[in-house]
Amino acid sequence: MAVPKRKTSKAKTASRRASSYRLNKVNFVVDKETNEARLPHRVSPSGYYNGRQIFEVEDAE
Repeated sequence: MAVPKRKTSKAKTASRRASSYRLNKVNFVVDKETNEARLPHRVSPSGYYNGRQIFEVEDAE
């Protein structure tokens, strides 16, 4: 059985654990139809996805 040669310091353990607590950067893409920022792989507010219209959007006036 493998045994560690040296004791792992508290700082080394804490830095390893702290790497999972950071915030992840949110990726945005610019919509081609409306030029608005949106999340990737989502249908745009205008109803388009991948250059094709998925559903009709009614104007709420």
